[in-house]
Amino acid sequence: MQSRLLTVLLWVVLIAGAPVQESAAQAITAAQLDALVQRTLTTFDVPGIAVAVVKDGKISHAKGYGVRSLKTGAPVDENTLFGIASNSKAFTSAALGMLMDEGKLTWDDKVIDYIPEFRMYDPYVTEAFTIRDLLTHRSGLGLGAGDLMFWPDSSNFTMKDVIHNLRYLKPVSGFRTKYDYDNLLYMVAGEVIERVSGKTWPDFIEERIMKPLQMNHSAGSYERLPDKVNVIDAHAPVNGKVQVISRDMFRFGYAAGGINSSVADMSKWVIAQLNKGKYGDKGNKPLFSEKVHAEMWSPQTILPVNSTPTPPYNTHFSAYGLGWGLSDVKGYKQVTHTGGLAGMVTQVTLLPELQLGIIVFTNQQSGAAFSAVTNTIKDSYLGLPPTDWVGIYNERVKKGQAEAEKITKEIWDGIAKAQATNTTRIDFANYVGTYRDRWFGDVVLSQTNGRWWFRSVRSPKLIGELFYYKGNSFVVKWNNRSLDADAYVTFSVDDQMKPVAIKMKPISPLTDFSFDFQDLDLQRIN
Repeated sequence: MQSRLLTVLLWVVLIAGAPVQESAAQAITAAQLDALVQRTLTTFDVPGIAVAVVKDGKISHAKGYGVRSLKTGAPVDENTLFGIASNSKAFTSAALGMLMDEGKLTWDDKVIDYIPEFRMYDPYVTEAFTIRDLLTHRSGLGLGAGDLMFWPDSSNFTMKDVIHNLRYLKPVSGFRTKYDYDNLLYMVAGEVIERVSGKTWPDFIEERIMKPLQMNHSAGSYERLPDKVNVIDAHAPVNGKVQVISRDMFRFGYAAGGINSSVADMSKWVIAQLNKGKYGDKGNKPLFSEKVHAEMWSPQTILPVNSTPTPPYNTHFSAYGLGWGLSDVKGYKQVTHTGGLAGMVTQVTLLPELQLGIIVFTNQQSGAAFSAVTNTIKDSYLGLPPTDWVGIYNERVKKGQAEAEKITKEIWDGIAKAQATNTTRIDFANYVGTYRDRWFGDVVLSQTNGRWWFRSVRSPKLIGELFYYKGNSFVVKWNNRSLDADAYVTFSVDDQMKPVAIKMKPISPLTDFSFDFQDLDLQRIN
Protein backbone atom coordinates (compact mmCIF):
# COMPACT_ATOMS: atom_id res chain seq x y z
CA MET A 1 0.00 0.00 0.00
CA GLN A 2 0.93 3.54 -2.73
CA SER A 3 2.95 7.39 -5.02
CA ARG A 4 2.14 6.77 -1.35
CA LEU A 5 0.53 3.15 -1.15
CA LEU A 6 1.18 5.28 -1.00
CA THR A 7 1.82 2.48 -1.37
CA VAL A 8 4.13 0.55 -2.74
CA LEU A 9 6.92 2.96 -3.33
CA LEU A 10 9.68 0.89 -4.90
CA TRP A 11 12.27 3.66 -5.50
CA VAL A 12 14.87 2.56 -8.03
CA VAL A 13 17.92 4.80 -8.04
CA LEU A 14 19.57 5.17 -11.44
CA ILE A 15 22.07 8.01 -11.35
CA ALA A 16 24.04 8.67 -14.51
CA GLY A 17 27.60 9.91 -14.38
CA ALA A 18 31.23 8.89 -14.35
CA PRO A 19 32.20 5.58 -12.75
CA VAL A 20 32.42 5.79 -8.98
CA GLN A 21 35.62 4.67 -7.28
CA GLU A 22 35.13 2.55 -4.18
CA SER A 23 36.81 3.43 -0.91
CA ALA A 24 37.25 1.52 2.32
CA ALA A 25 33.94 0.96 4.06
CA GLN A 26 33.44 3.35 6.96
CA ALA A 27 30.10 2.96 8.71
CA ILE A 28 28.22 6.18 9.22
CA THR A 29 28.68 7.54 12.72
CA ALA A 30 25.83 8.33 15.08
CA ALA A 31 26.57 12.05 14.78
CA GLN A 32 26.58 11.88 10.99
CA LEU A 33 23.32 9.96 10.99
CA ASP A 34 21.74 12.49 13.33
CA ALA A 35 22.77 15.33 11.02
CA LEU A 36 21.52 13.45 7.97
CA VAL A 37 18.06 12.89 9.43
CA GLN A 38 17.74 16.43 10.71
CA ARG A 39 18.54 17.75 7.24
CA THR A 40 16.05 15.30 5.73
CA LEU A 41 13.29 16.46 8.10
CA THR A 42 13.81 20.06 7.04
CA THR A 43 14.32 19.48 3.32
CA PHE A 44 11.24 17.34 2.78
CA ASP A 45 9.04 18.97 5.45
CA VAL A 46 8.62 15.73 7.41
CA PRO A 47 7.50 16.15 11.05
CA GLY A 48 9.02 12.90 12.33
CA ILE A 49 11.34 10.06 11.33
CA ALA A 50 12.54 6.94 13.14
CA VAL A 51 15.66 5.06 12.01
CA ALA A 52 17.20 1.75 13.03
CA VAL A 53 20.34 0.04 11.78
CA VAL A 54 20.97 -3.66 12.38
CA LYS A 55 24.51 -5.00 11.92
CA ASP A 56 25.86 -8.47 12.58
CA GLY A 57 22.78 -9.58 14.49
CA LYS A 58 22.62 -6.57 16.79
CA ILE A 59 20.88 -3.19 16.80
CA SER A 60 23.63 -0.63 16.29
CA HIS A 61 21.31 2.38 16.07
CA ALA A 62 17.65 2.97 16.95
CA LYS A 63 16.42 6.50 17.39
CA GLY A 64 13.56 8.86 16.71
CA TYR A 65 13.77 12.38 15.31
CA GLY A 66 11.28 15.23 15.16
CA VAL A 67 7.72 14.99 16.44
CA ARG A 68 4.97 12.39 16.36
CA SER A 69 2.36 15.02 15.59
CA LEU A 70 2.32 18.69 14.66
CA LYS A 71 -0.69 19.01 16.96
CA THR A 72 0.99 17.73 20.12
CA GLY A 73 4.70 18.25 19.48
CA ALA A 74 5.42 14.96 21.28
CA PRO A 75 8.82 13.56 20.24
CA VAL A 76 9.46 10.47 18.12
CA ASP A 77 11.59 7.76 19.71
CA GLU A 78 12.67 4.23 18.78
CA ASN A 79 9.41 2.81 20.19
CA THR A 80 7.07 5.21 18.38
CA LEU A 81 4.52 3.27 16.33
CA PHE A 82 3.92 3.80 12.61
CA GLY A 83 1.66 2.08 10.12
CA ILE A 84 4.19 0.07 8.09
CA ALA A 85 1.70 -0.53 5.26
CA SER A 86 3.05 -2.82 2.54
CA ASN A 87 6.01 -3.88 4.65
CA SER A 88 3.32 -6.14 6.15
CA LYS A 89 3.41 -8.23 2.97
CA ALA A 90 6.62 -10.00 4.02
CA PHE A 91 4.83 -11.13 7.19
CA THR A 92 2.06 -12.59 5.04
CA SER A 93 4.49 -14.60 2.91
CA ALA A 94 6.33 -15.73 6.06
CA ALA A 95 3.05 -16.87 7.63
CA LEU A 96 2.23 -18.95 4.56
CA GLY A 97 5.77 -20.35 4.68
CA MET A 98 5.23 -21.40 8.28
CA LEU A 99 2.09 -23.28 7.27
CA MET A 100 4.11 -24.96 4.54
CA ASP A 101 6.71 -26.02 7.09
CA GLU A 102 3.83 -27.71 8.90
CA GLY A 103 2.78 -29.55 5.74
CA LYS A 104 -0.55 -27.75 5.48
CA LEU A 105 -0.06 -26.28 1.99
CA THR A 106 2.54 -25.55 -0.70
CA TRP A 107 3.42 -22.46 -2.70
CA ASP A 108 1.93 -24.00 -5.82
CA ASP A 109 -1.37 -25.19 -4.41
CA LYS A 110 -4.37 -23.79 -6.25
CA VAL A 111 -6.16 -20.92 -4.54
CA ILE A 112 -9.59 -22.41 -5.35
CA ASP A 113 -8.67 -25.45 -3.26
CA TYR A 114 -8.81 -23.19 -0.19
CA ILE A 115 -11.23 -20.49 -1.38
CA PRO A 116 -13.70 -22.25 -3.73
CA GLU A 117 -15.53 -18.99 -4.52
CA PHE A 118 -12.32 -17.33 -5.79
CA ARG A 119 -12.71 -16.20 -9.42
CA MET A 120 -10.59 -14.12 -11.78
CA TYR A 121 -11.89 -12.56 -15.01
CA ASP A 122 -10.52 -15.41 -17.14
CA PRO A 123 -11.71 -18.95 -16.19
CA TYR A 124 -8.32 -20.41 -17.12
CA VAL A 125 -6.55 -17.98 -14.78
CA THR A 126 -8.99 -18.90 -12.01
CA GLU A 127 -8.16 -22.61 -12.35
CA ALA A 128 -4.39 -22.05 -12.63
CA PHE A 129 -3.98 -19.40 -9.92
CA THR A 130 -1.66 -20.53 -7.12
CA ILE A 131 -0.71 -19.26 -3.68
CA ARG A 132 2.61 -18.20 -5.22
CA ASP A 133 0.68 -16.10 -7.76
CA LEU A 134 -1.06 -14.27 -4.91
CA LEU A 135 2.31 -12.97 -3.72
CA THR A 136 4.18 -12.06 -6.91
CA HIS A 137 2.28 -9.23 -8.67
CA ARG A 138 1.98 -11.07 -12.00
CA SER A 139 -1.76 -11.71 -12.15
CA GLY A 140 -2.36 -9.71 -15.33
CA LEU A 141 -4.32 -7.07 -13.44
CA GLY A 142 -3.23 -3.46 -13.78
CA LEU A 143 -1.33 -1.45 -11.18
CA GLY A 144 -3.48 -1.16 -8.05
CA ALA A 145 -6.53 -2.66 -9.75
CA GLY A 146 -9.56 -2.67 -7.47
CA ASP A 147 -7.87 -0.68 -4.70
CA LEU A 148 -10.82 1.74 -4.62
CA MET A 149 -12.65 -0.93 -2.65
CA PHE A 150 -10.50 -0.04 0.36
CA TRP A 151 -8.78 3.22 -0.63
CA PRO A 152 -9.53 5.79 0.62
CA ASP A 153 -10.77 4.19 3.81
CA SER A 154 -14.35 4.39 5.16
CA SER A 155 -15.87 2.37 2.32
CA ASN A 156 -18.40 -0.33 3.20
CA PHE A 157 -16.74 -3.08 1.17
CA THR A 158 -15.84 -6.33 2.93
CA MET A 159 -13.33 -9.10 2.31
CA LYS A 160 -16.21 -11.14 0.89
CA ASP A 161 -16.85 -8.32 -1.61
CA VAL A 162 -13.18 -8.23 -2.64
CA ILE A 163 -13.08 -11.96 -3.35
CA HIS A 164 -16.33 -11.78 -5.31
CA ASN A 165 -15.46 -8.64 -7.27
CA LEU A 166 -12.06 -9.84 -8.51
CA ARG A 167 -13.95 -11.60 -11.31
CA TYR A 168 -15.01 -8.23 -12.73
CA LEU A 169 -11.52 -6.70 -12.96
CA LYS A 170 -10.30 -7.00 -16.53
CA PRO A 171 -6.64 -7.92 -17.09
CA VAL A 172 -4.28 -5.52 -18.85
CA SER A 173 -1.56 -8.08 -19.58
CA GLY A 174 -1.13 -11.82 -19.94
CA PHE A 175 -1.20 -14.01 -16.85
CA ARG A 176 2.33 -14.36 -15.38
CA THR A 177 3.86 -12.16 -18.10
CA LYS A 178 4.27 -8.77 -16.41
CA TYR A 179 4.81 -7.13 -13.03
CA ASP A 180 2.02 -4.85 -11.83
CA TYR A 181 1.84 -4.21 -8.10
CA ASP A 182 -1.39 -5.20 -6.43
CA ASN A 183 -2.88 -5.22 -2.95
CA LEU A 184 -6.08 -7.23 -3.33
CA LEU A 185 -4.36 -10.55 -3.95
CA TYR A 186 -2.31 -10.19 -0.76
CA MET A 187 -5.63 -9.73 1.01
CA VAL A 188 -6.73 -13.01 -0.52
CA ALA A 189 -3.48 -14.57 0.74
CA GLY A 190 -4.49 -13.47 4.23
CA GLU A 191 -7.81 -15.23 3.74
CA VAL A 192 -5.94 -18.42 2.82
CA ILE A 193 -4.02 -18.17 6.10
CA GLU A 194 -7.27 -17.83 8.03
CA ARG A 195 -8.96 -20.78 6.33
CA VAL A 196 -5.95 -23.07 6.74
CA SER A 197 -4.94 -22.09 10.29
CA GLY A 198 -8.33 -21.27 11.77
CA LYS A 199 -6.91 -17.96 13.00
CA THR A 200 -7.50 -14.50 11.61
CA TRP A 201 -4.51 -12.93 9.89
CA PRO A 202 -3.84 -10.48 12.78
CA ASP A 203 -4.16 -13.29 15.34
CA PHE A 204 -1.74 -15.50 13.41
CA ILE A 205 0.82 -12.74 12.89
CA GLU A 206 0.72 -11.60 16.50
CA GLU A 207 0.79 -15.09 18.05
CA ARG A 208 3.11 -16.90 15.66
CA ILE A 209 5.55 -14.12 14.65
CA MET A 210 5.37 -11.05 16.89
CA LYS A 211 5.15 -12.89 20.21
CA PRO A 212 8.17 -15.17 19.64
CA LEU A 213 10.22 -12.21 18.38
CA GLN A 214 9.09 -10.11 21.37
CA MET A 215 7.67 -7.40 19.16
CA ASN A 216 5.67 -6.45 22.22
CA HIS A 217 4.45 -3.02 21.14
CA SER A 218 3.33 -4.05 17.63
CA ALA A 219 0.02 -5.35 16.30
CA GLY A 220 -1.60 -6.61 13.12
CA SER A 221 -3.76 -3.49 12.87
CA TYR A 222 -4.03 -0.08 14.48
CA GLU A 223 -7.15 -1.05 16.41
CA ARG A 224 -5.32 -3.96 18.06
CA LEU A 225 -2.38 -1.93 19.42
CA PRO A 226 -2.01 -2.60 23.15
CA ASP A 227 -1.10 1.06 23.79
CA LYS A 228 -1.86 3.99 21.50
CA VAL A 229 0.01 6.69 23.46
CA ASN A 230 3.29 6.61 21.53
CA VAL A 231 1.77 6.61 18.03
CA ILE A 232 2.36 9.02 15.16
CA ASP A 233 -0.28 11.11 13.45
CA ALA A 234 -0.45 11.03 9.67
CA HIS A 235 0.68 14.19 7.85
CA ALA A 236 0.37 15.40 4.27
CA PRO A 237 0.49 18.63 2.30
CA VAL A 238 -2.98 20.16 2.10
CA ASN A 239 -3.25 23.27 -0.04
CA GLY A 240 0.53 23.60 0.12
CA LYS A 241 0.96 23.20 3.88
CA VAL A 242 1.88 20.00 5.72
CA GLN A 243 -0.70 19.24 8.39
CA VAL A 244 -2.26 16.38 10.32
CA ILE A 245 -4.72 14.34 8.25
CA SER A 246 -7.08 11.57 9.25
CA ARG A 247 -5.59 8.12 9.82
CA ASP A 248 -6.49 5.32 7.43
CA MET A 249 -8.75 2.94 9.37
CA PHE A 250 -9.13 -0.19 7.30
CA ARG A 251 -11.61 -2.82 8.43
CA PHE A 252 -10.22 -5.73 6.41
CA GLY A 253 -7.31 -6.69 4.17
CA TYR A 254 -4.64 -6.33 6.85
CA ALA A 255 -2.47 -8.91 5.07
CA ALA A 256 -1.68 -6.27 2.45
CA GLY A 257 -0.69 -3.51 4.84
CA GLY A 258 -2.18 -3.58 8.32
CA ILE A 259 0.75 -3.85 10.74
CA ASN A 260 1.67 -1.04 13.12
CA SER A 261 5.17 -1.24 14.58
CA SER A 262 8.25 0.67 15.71
CA VAL A 263 11.82 0.58 14.45
CA ALA A 264 12.85 -1.11 17.70
CA ASP A 265 10.35 -3.93 17.18
CA MET A 266 10.98 -4.19 13.44
CA SER A 267 14.69 -4.61 14.15
CA LYS A 268 13.87 -7.97 15.74
CA TRP A 269 12.06 -9.02 12.55
CA VAL A 270 15.03 -7.89 10.46
CA ILE A 271 17.48 -9.82 12.64
CA ALA A 272 15.41 -12.98 12.14
CA GLN A 273 15.33 -12.39 8.40
CA LEU A 274 19.09 -11.91 8.23
CA ASN A 275 19.46 -15.09 10.29
CA LYS A 276 17.46 -17.10 7.72
CA GLY A 277 14.37 -17.40 9.87
CA LYS A 278 15.98 -18.08 13.25
CA TYR A 279 15.69 -15.98 16.41
CA GLY A 280 16.47 -16.04 20.12
CA ASP A 281 19.49 -15.13 22.23
CA LYS A 282 21.59 -17.77 20.49
CA GLY A 283 19.88 -17.35 17.13
CA ASN A 284 18.90 -21.00 17.00
CA LYS A 285 15.11 -20.99 17.35
CA PRO A 286 13.41 -21.47 13.95
CA LEU A 287 10.52 -19.18 13.10
CA PHE A 288 10.40 -20.68 9.62
CA SER A 289 12.76 -23.00 7.75
CA GLU A 290 15.77 -21.98 5.69
CA LYS A 291 14.03 -23.57 2.70
CA VAL A 292 11.06 -21.23 3.09
CA HIS A 293 13.40 -18.30 3.68
CA ALA A 294 15.34 -19.04 0.49
CA GLU A 295 12.13 -19.20 -1.56
CA MET A 296 10.92 -15.85 -0.27
CA TRP A 297 14.24 -14.26 -1.29
CA SER A 298 14.34 -15.94 -4.73
CA PRO A 299 13.27 -14.03 -7.88
CA GLN A 300 9.72 -14.87 -8.89
CA THR A 301 8.72 -11.99 -11.18
CA ILE A 302 11.35 -10.18 -13.25
CA LEU A 303 11.41 -6.37 -13.29
CA PRO A 304 13.12 -4.31 -15.98
CA VAL A 305 16.45 -2.55 -15.36
CA ASN A 306 18.67 -0.36 -17.53
CA SER A 307 20.58 -2.41 -20.09
CA THR A 308 23.71 -0.50 -19.10
CA PRO A 309 24.19 -0.55 -15.31
CA THR A 310 24.69 2.95 -13.92
CA PRO A 311 26.66 4.21 -10.92
CA PRO A 312 26.73 4.17 -8.02
CA TYR A 313 25.04 0.78 -7.58
CA ASN A 314 25.55 -0.82 -11.01
CA THR A 315 22.36 -2.85 -10.68
CA HIS A 316 22.15 -5.75 -13.14
CA PHE A 317 18.88 -7.39 -12.09
CA SER A 318 15.68 -6.55 -10.30
CA ALA A 319 12.87 -8.89 -9.34
CA TYR A 320 10.07 -9.47 -6.88
CA GLY A 321 10.28 -12.46 -4.56
CA LEU A 322 7.57 -13.42 -2.08
CA GLY A 323 6.85 -10.22 -0.17
CA TRP A 324 10.26 -8.69 -0.95
CA GLY A 325 11.89 -6.72 -3.75
CA LEU A 326 15.25 -8.13 -4.89
CA SER A 327 18.17 -6.56 -6.74
CA ASP A 328 21.96 -6.32 -6.76
CA VAL A 329 23.88 -3.24 -5.56
CA LYS A 330 27.64 -3.08 -6.07
CA GLY A 331 27.73 -6.87 -6.33
CA TYR A 332 25.71 -7.49 -3.17
CA LYS A 333 22.21 -8.87 -2.94
CA GLN A 334 19.67 -6.32 -1.75
CA VAL A 335 16.31 -7.30 -0.23
CA THR A 336 13.89 -4.46 0.34
CA HIS A 337 10.31 -3.24 0.49
CA THR A 338 8.47 0.00 0.99
CA GLY A 339 5.04 0.81 2.29
CA GLY A 340 2.69 3.74 2.33
CA LEU A 341 -0.59 4.84 3.79
CA ALA A 342 -2.06 8.31 3.67
CA GLY A 343 0.38 10.49 5.59
CA MET A 344 3.07 7.90 6.38
CA VAL A 345 5.62 5.89 4.38
CA THR A 346 8.22 3.32 5.40
CA GLN A 347 11.18 1.38 4.02
CA VAL A 348 13.04 -1.77 5.11
CA THR A 349 16.32 -2.66 3.37
CA LEU A 350 18.60 -5.65 3.95
CA LEU A 351 22.02 -6.55 2.55
CA PRO A 352 22.37 -10.11 3.84
CA GLU A 353 26.01 -10.60 2.80
CA LEU A 354 26.92 -7.59 4.93
CA GLN A 355 24.52 -8.67 7.71
CA LEU A 356 23.07 -5.18 7.42
CA GLY A 357 19.51 -4.00 7.89
CA ILE A 358 18.19 -0.43 7.57
CA ILE A 359 14.72 0.64 8.72
CA VAL A 360 13.32 4.12 8.08
CA PHE A 361 9.78 5.14 9.10
CA THR A 362 8.26 8.58 8.43
CA ASN A 363 5.00 10.33 9.31
CA GLN A 364 4.72 12.27 6.06
CA GLN A 365 4.16 10.77 2.65
CA SER A 366 7.57 11.63 1.22
CA GLY A 367 9.28 8.59 -0.25
CA ALA A 368 12.23 10.82 -1.06
CA ALA A 369 12.90 11.22 2.66
CA PHE A 370 13.28 7.54 3.46
CA SER A 371 15.22 6.92 0.24
CA ALA A 372 17.75 9.64 1.04
CA VAL A 373 18.36 8.31 4.54
CA THR A 374 18.51 4.65 3.49
CA ASN A 375 20.89 5.25 0.59
CA THR A 376 23.27 7.36 2.64
CA ILE A 377 23.51 4.71 5.37
CA LYS A 378 23.85 1.94 2.80
CA ASP A 379 26.61 3.74 0.90
CA SER A 380 28.71 4.03 4.04
CA TYR A 381 28.70 0.26 4.51
CA LEU A 382 29.34 -0.35 0.81
CA GLY A 383 32.44 1.82 0.93
CA LEU A 384 31.10 4.29 -1.60
CA PRO A 385 32.17 7.93 -1.55
CA PRO A 386 29.58 10.34 -0.16
CA THR A 387 26.63 11.18 -2.42
CA ASP A 388 24.26 14.01 -1.57
CA TRP A 389 21.10 11.91 -1.74
CA VAL A 390 19.09 14.58 0.07
CA GLY A 391 19.98 17.09 -2.62
CA ILE A 392 19.43 14.63 -5.47
CA TYR A 393 16.00 13.59 -4.27
CA ASN A 394 15.06 17.17 -3.46
CA GLU A 395 15.73 18.20 -7.05
CA ARG A 396 13.82 15.17 -8.31
CA VAL A 397 10.83 15.97 -6.10
CA LYS A 398 10.83 19.63 -7.15
CA LYS A 399 10.89 18.67 -10.82
CA GLY A 400 8.07 16.16 -10.42
CA GLN A 401 5.95 18.58 -8.43
CA ALA A 402 6.53 21.37 -10.93
CA GLU A 403 5.43 19.18 -13.83
CA ALA A 404 2.34 18.01 -11.94
CA GLU A 405 1.44 21.55 -10.87
CA LYS A 406 1.73 22.75 -14.47
CA ILE A 407 -0.73 20.11 -15.63
CA THR A 408 -3.28 20.76 -12.90
CA LYS A 409 -2.92 24.55 -13.10
CA GLU A 410 -3.65 24.57 -16.83
CA ILE A 411 -6.83 22.60 -16.24
CA TRP A 412 -8.13 24.70 -13.38
CA ASP A 413 -7.16 27.95 -15.10
CA GLY A 414 -9.15 26.81 -18.14
CA ILE A 415 -12.16 25.96 -16.00
CA ALA A 416 -11.98 29.29 -14.17
CA LYS A 417 -11.72 31.24 -17.43
CA ALA A 418 -14.71 29.46 -18.92
CA GLN A 419 -16.76 30.19 -15.81
CA ALA A 420 -15.69 33.84 -15.67
CA THR A 421 -16.49 34.52 -19.33
CA ASN A 422 -19.62 32.35 -19.29
CA THR A 423 -18.52 30.78 -22.59
CA THR A 424 -19.72 27.30 -21.64
CA ARG A 425 -23.42 26.60 -21.57
CA ILE A 426 -23.79 23.01 -20.44
CA ASP A 427 -27.10 21.48 -19.43
CA PHE A 428 -25.84 19.64 -16.37
CA ALA A 429 -29.29 18.19 -15.81
CA ASN A 430 -28.68 15.97 -18.83
CA TYR A 431 -25.92 14.20 -16.90
CA VAL A 432 -27.75 13.74 -13.60
CA GLY A 433 -28.38 10.13 -12.66
CA THR A 434 -26.93 6.96 -11.21
CA TYR A 435 -24.04 5.16 -12.88
CA ARG A 436 -22.97 1.64 -11.86
CA ASP A 437 -19.69 -0.24 -12.04
CA ARG A 438 -19.82 -4.00 -11.49
CA TRP A 439 -17.11 -4.05 -8.81
CA PHE A 440 -17.27 -0.54 -7.37
CA GLY A 441 -21.04 -0.07 -7.21
CA ASP A 442 -23.04 3.09 -7.77
CA VAL A 443 -21.99 6.67 -8.37
CA VAL A 444 -24.66 9.38 -8.14
CA LEU A 445 -24.46 12.68 -10.02
CA SER A 446 -26.77 15.30 -8.56
CA GLN A 447 -27.45 19.01 -8.16
CA THR A 448 -27.60 20.89 -4.85
CA ASN A 449 -28.04 24.65 -4.63
CA GLY A 450 -26.87 25.20 -8.18
CA ARG A 451 -23.72 23.08 -7.77
CA TRP A 452 -23.13 19.68 -9.34
CA TRP A 453 -21.82 16.75 -7.37
CA PHE A 454 -20.17 13.38 -7.83
CA ARG A 455 -20.81 10.93 -4.98
CA SER A 456 -19.77 7.31 -4.54
CA VAL A 457 -22.44 5.36 -2.67
CA ARG A 458 -20.03 2.80 -1.20
CA SER A 459 -16.96 5.00 -0.62
CA PRO A 460 -18.19 8.14 1.17
CA LYS A 461 -14.88 10.03 1.03
CA LEU A 462 -15.18 10.11 -2.76
CA ILE A 463 -17.53 13.06 -2.94
CA GLY A 464 -16.71 16.24 -4.81
CA GLU A 465 -17.94 19.03 -7.01
CA LEU A 466 -18.10 18.55 -10.78
CA PHE A 467 -16.76 21.25 -13.10
CA TYR A 468 -17.15 21.35 -16.87
CA TYR A 469 -13.82 20.97 -18.69
CA LYS A 470 -14.40 20.53 -22.43
CA GLY A 471 -16.30 18.33 -24.87
CA ASN A 472 -17.95 15.61 -22.80
CA SER A 473 -15.32 15.84 -20.08
CA PHE A 474 -15.66 17.20 -16.58
CA VAL A 475 -13.33 17.33 -13.58
CA VAL A 476 -14.24 16.24 -10.07
CA LYS A 477 -12.64 18.16 -7.22
CA TRP A 478 -12.79 16.04 -4.06
CA ASN A 479 -14.02 17.73 -0.88
CA ASN A 480 -11.23 16.03 1.07
CA ARG A 481 -8.22 17.95 -0.23
CA SER A 482 -5.72 15.60 1.42
CA LEU A 483 -6.63 12.94 -1.17
CA ASP A 484 -4.68 14.84 -3.85
CA ALA A 485 -6.51 12.83 -6.50
CA ASP A 486 -8.80 15.05 -8.57
CA ALA A 487 -9.91 13.22 -11.70
CA TYR A 488 -11.29 13.56 -15.19
CA VAL A 489 -14.89 12.38 -15.61
CA THR A 490 -15.57 11.71 -19.29
CA PHE A 491 -18.99 10.75 -20.63
CA SER A 492 -19.97 8.56 -23.55
CA VAL A 493 -23.25 9.43 -25.27
CA ASP A 494 -25.78 7.51 -27.31
CA ASP A 495 -27.17 8.51 -30.73
CA GLN A 496 -29.56 10.91 -29.00
CA MET A 497 -26.58 12.59 -27.28
CA LYS A 498 -27.72 11.30 -23.91
CA PRO A 499 -24.85 10.44 -21.52
CA VAL A 500 -24.81 6.67 -20.95
CA ALA A 501 -21.43 5.83 -19.44
CA ILE A 502 -18.46 7.31 -17.57
CA LYS A 503 -14.72 6.69 -17.76
CA MET A 504 -12.31 8.30 -15.31
CA LYS A 505 -8.61 8.85 -14.81
CA PRO A 506 -6.46 10.88 -12.40
CA ILE A 507 -5.36 14.36 -13.47
CA SER A 508 -2.00 14.59 -11.72
CA PRO A 509 0.78 12.13 -12.58
CA LEU A 510 1.60 12.12 -8.86
CA THR A 511 -1.80 10.69 -7.87
CA ASP A 512 -1.41 7.55 -5.77
CA PHE A 513 -1.89 4.45 -7.91
CA SER A 514 -4.49 3.07 -5.49
CA PHE A 515 -6.91 5.66 -6.86
CA ASP A 516 -7.48 3.29 -9.79
CA PHE A 517 -10.20 5.38 -11.43
CA GLN A 518 -9.11 4.06 -14.82
CA ASP A 519 -10.44 0.60 -13.92
CA LEU A 520 -14.00 1.87 -13.51
CA ASP A 521 -16.61 1.21 -16.20
CA LEU A 522 -19.62 3.18 -14.98
CA GLN A 523 -22.82 2.50 -16.92
CA ARG A 524 -25.91 4.67 -16.49
CA ILE A 525 -28.82 2.85 -14.87
CA ASN A 526 -31.29 5.76 -14.54
